Order: sequence, then C-alpha cells, then structure tokens
Amino acid sequence: MPKRLSRVYLAVGSTLTAAFLVACGTASAVRPDADFSPSSDDRIFLQLRDAARANDAGKAAVLAAQIPNYPAPSYVEYFTIKPQLFDSQGHARIDAPDAPVLSFLQRYDDQAIADRLRNDYLVVLGSRHDWKNFEQQYQRFVLNDDTQVKCYALEVRMSRGENVADAARALLVEPKWYGNGCVDLIGALAESGQFTTDDIWQQIRLAYEQNYTTTGSNIVDALGQEKSRDSLFDDAVNKPPIYLARGVMPNTPAHQLILLAITRMARNDPAMAAATFSSVAPSLTAQERAIGWGTIGYQAALKRIPSAADWYRRSANAQLSNPAYEWRTRSALLAGDWNMVRWSIEQMPPALRSQPSWVYWRARTLKQAGDTAAANHEFQSIADQYNFYGQLALEETGQKISVPPRTTVSDAEIAQMQSVPGFALSQRFYALNMRLEGNREWNWPLRTMTDRQLLAAAQYAKRIELFDRTVNTADKTKNEHDFTLRYLSPFRDIVEQEAKDTNLDIEWAYGLIRQESRFIINARSEVGAGGLMQLMPGTAQLVAKKIGLGSVSRAQMNDINTNMLLGTNYLSMIYNQFDDSPVLATAGYNAGPGRPCQWRQDLRAPVEGAVFAETIPFAETRDYVKNVLSNTVYYAALFEGRPQSLKARLGYIAP
Repeated sequence: MPKRLSRVYLAVGSTLTAAFLVACGTASAVRPDADFSPSSDDRIFLQLRDAARANDAGKAAVLAAQIPNYPAPSYVEYFTIKPQLFDSQGHARIDAPDAPVLSFLQRYDDQAIADRLRNDYLVVLGSRHDWKNFEQQYQRFVLNDDTQVKCYALEVRMSRGENVADAARALLVEPKWYGNGCVDLIGALAESGQFTTDDIWQQIRLAYEQNYTTTGSNIVDALGQEKSRDSLFDDAVNKPPIYLARGVMPNTPAHQLILLAITRMARNDPAMAAATFSSVAPSLTAQERAIGWGTIGYQAALKRIPSAADWYRRSANAQLSNPAYEWRTRSALLAGDWNMVRWSIEQMPPALRSQPSWVYWRARTLKQAGDTAAANHEFQSIADQYNFYGQLALEETGQKISVPPRTTVSDAEIAQMQSVPGFALSQRFYALNMRLEGNREWNWPLRTMTDRQLLAAAQYAKRIELFDRTVNTADKTKNEHDFTLRYLSPFRDIVEQEAKDTNLDIEWAYGLIRQESRFIINARSEVGAGGLMQLMPGTAQLVAKKIGLGSVSRAQMNDINTNMLLGTNYLSMIYNQFDDSPVLATAGYNAGPGRPCQWRQDLRAPVEGAVFAETIPFAETRDYVKNVLSNTVYYAALFEGRPQSLKARLGYIAP
C-alpha cells in the first residue's frame, strides 16, 4: 500500500481554485551545455531553420550563403531545399525542383536528414501523381510515419489495378493528418468505385465530428454531381437547427445531411441534438439512427453528460469513428454496465480493439461474467507489457509488479557509443535548443541497435547528462532491460529532501518529473511551463507566496532547488484538496484542480481509480495520469526493493 501522503504547510489553505492551472506535457527545449555559447554562425543557422519552417525560400538562400562552412552542412542544405518544395501555406509545389533533392538524397543517403527530405519529396511527387518516381522513393522511405504519404502510396497501388478500399478504411481514421494526400485518395477511391457514397459521407462526418471543417469541406468534392456545395449542405453544416426543422426528405443525400447536421449540433449541445434527433429518427433507416445516436453519445460522453450511455446504447452495430467507439466504452465503464462494455469493445475495428486498454477491459468483462479462464488468457496476452494496462493485467493474474532483472553493459560498450554517427550532431542541436532536430539525429541510429547497444547508448547519454535520452533510449529495449536507466533518478538529494519536507512519496515525485520534463532542467512547454516539474509562471508565483517566498523571478522559478520546492508544495496542496487521492491530484497537477473537481462531481457512484483515469475527457491528462502512476509503481519497486500494486495506488474515486 502506498505511504500516506500527508502534507506540511497546513496553513496553506483548505482548497485551491481552478486558478491553479498547470498545462504540461512534452517539453520543447533542453538543457544547453553549461559551457556552450552560440556563435554568430549559430544564430544565423537558427534563423535559417526558422526561414525553412516558414517556407521562405528566398530568405533561406540568403542566410545559407552567410554560413558556407557551418559544421552541419547537410542541415544547411536541407533548410535551403525544403522551402522550395512548399508554399507559404504548406502545400506542395507542383513545379518544385527535382535536381537538388535527388542530389541531396544521393549524397546523404541512409542519414536521418535524407529520410526527412525524402518524406517532403514524396508529398511533392504524390501531389503530381508521379507514381513511378514516388514508388522508387517510397521504397527507401525508412520511417514511413506520414499519413499523407501513406495515402499517396495507396493511390500507387490503385494505379496498378489493386483494390485498396479496406486498407484505406483502416488508414483513414484521423482527419488531423489527412493533408491534401488523403483527400486526394478519397476522391480517387470514389472515382474508381472502390468507395461508395456511404464511405464518402462517413469521411465527411468524421472530419466535421473532429472539427476539421476545411478537410470535411474538401472531401465533399468526392461526391461529384450527387452533392455539390449547395445551400442545403451549407445549412446542414452551419445552421443545423434550421436544416433539421425542414424535416426529412425521402432520399439518401437528405438522410446523410440529417446525420451531418446532427453531428454539428451535437458538438455544441448534445441534449438539444438528442431531442431534435428523436423527432426525425423515425424517418431514417435503423443503421442511420444508430449512427446518429452514436455521434450524439460521443459528444455527450466528452462532456460527461449522464445520459451519454443511454444514447450510446442505441448505437449498437453502427459504423462510428474510433474516438466514438472508445467513448462508448468509457461511458459504459462509468455507468457500470459491463455487458455494454463488452459488446462495445467487440464492435471496434480490429486495430483499435487490440490496443492494451481495450484488451484489458474486455478481459474484465469476461471475469465479471465468470469466464475466468478466458479472462486470464486475455490478461496474459498483455501482462508482459511495461505500461499502465500491462501492470493492471499482471495484477489480475495474481502477481504484483516488479522490475525485470538488470542487464549491465561494460565500459568498452559504452565508450563505443561516442563514435555513433548522429550522436555528436544531436548534442550540438540540443545545445542550440533545437530539440526536434536533436531527437531526430539521436534516434536514427537506435533503430538498428540490439538491446545491449541500446543500454550502452542510454548509459552514454547518462554520462553526458542527456537524461531524457537516457530514459527514452532505455525504454526501447525488448528483452534485456535496465530499469535504473528507464526509470532514472538524477538529482536524488534534492528530490528526496523536497519530498521529505512535504511528506510526499519520493516515487510519486519522480514519476511525475519523468513524465513532465524527462529531467531536462530548463525544459519549456509550448504554453510556458518550465523546469523539472513544469510549473506555469502564475502557479509558481501563487505557490511561492503561499509558502512565504514572496515573488520569484523566472530564473529562480527554473532553478532546480526552487522549482522542486514549488512543485512539490503545489502537488502536496492539491493532494490535500483531493482527500489523499493520487489519481485526482495527478490529474489536477496537469489540468488544474478545478477540472477533476468537476469530473468527480459528475460521478453517479464510486468508480475504480482505473475507470476514472480512463474516462478523463482530456486526452493529454488521461495519458498523463496513467503514465505518472505507472512510473510511480516502477520507482517504488526500485526504491523499496519489493513488488508493488498499482491497483492499491489507484483506489476508488467517490462522487
């Protein structure tokens, strides 16, 4: 059982308001080398990077000419070529030059930056429908992590006469990443007859459901003559109550517009959408009714409206978006309807259903129904995964959570890492706060490393105090592990003292820091949070005043000692507010205490901590809580030298 996390500074107050907002996540800057001072060439190089990001080819060329001997020539050249491939809006230029790209790819082949340029070039080739050259380059594209490029790759297969409809349906699930390539694919599928009008309307609804309205509007072109951008479509999208008041015409396009209008209305007011849909639903087919109730249930679940599960029950067998499938299951978990949890998961697409979270919850439904053997089989299938649901599954099989045997590597193996191509360049980029580029160079050689080599690289990163790379590199091993690296604990004296002074579990403090900053001292988030514990400036000032420090400067706020002092006190204050619940306090640290207060008030009955964590409406906070508490259990296993229970830490959350 976790130690009681009682607090000091009881006079700090009984409750904290929603003004205590902390927005956190992946940091966007790193700790520069203490001895590093950017030169004038470095400053020009950074300006060149910014010009390339803005696709300002003219400015990039001028800046590149000023640093002909810069020690990262491949990046200087990349930053001059890339803005020639895209316009200021980020759209591929059909007339982009080929010669400099091909020359670059030949000279820097097998390097990380070449794969990055190949990605850019594939978008250009795809936009041209130059399938011959696209296919040649695509075969050499290593990371293959761009959805838009994958869409163009399916068009290549179509050009050879293949039917790719099922592959396209599996790929086209996140409109955020479609770009022009996936919109183009949808049009091609429609033109070839591989996508039906129902497929196209489903994609339109998906885009509007996720609020990618420009993408949704562009997909409409795939309907051809059947549905142009007329006044009825505009009303359904922009004035759904007016459109729905007209009633239901007896034709398929009219029914599809009804569903689109309901999708739009539900985003703003699920209850009104439900009332309106009840009046028009009898004129629709059973499948159309199920789709409508599914999108209403989805938006209601996001807003934690108690009726969400009731509306969702009417969506059985409907084709929904992946988020709608997930939230149907979450609403059933909140309602305690295990039968609905089971059928909801079983109706998910296979790729979604196989995710550890849904494997775990389906196994729980089997256990609830008394089918212990089948449940244990499911639990065992994920119990070897070192993550939140792997840990919970392991406990369901009767075991507690421990760390695997430690694999150690020799000094000679670690020394070999000094000469790994890309590591030195990554360190220069980290010193310049070019985190994206630094990570790209560091991660590139890791792809082909054995577990021992990964552990040697992690140890090397630890020796040069790239602590985030230590953690992330050690996290990649499959069979041989070193959890002292994966769950690194630098600055132990400082963290231990501050945890002791606030009577916090040191493992919880480390679990949170690992998620917040990966031990990057001067980390900065996109919203301005800083330091190891990623405190927002306003929060830091408020905590400083409450504990008697008065006003603190930005430099003080990011000083490791002050940042830990303020962060641990803030965490202990929130913990005190939430009746000793690590789940609620961790959520409050990320999203601000006001939000988990409201989420708890929305409960109709006590729920498991795991159910509460899974049903947090904000994706970032949901993942954050799972990761922090998963981290905490492994730190506890390391520090205390005995098996641990995640379920005990999660506890129950009462209204």
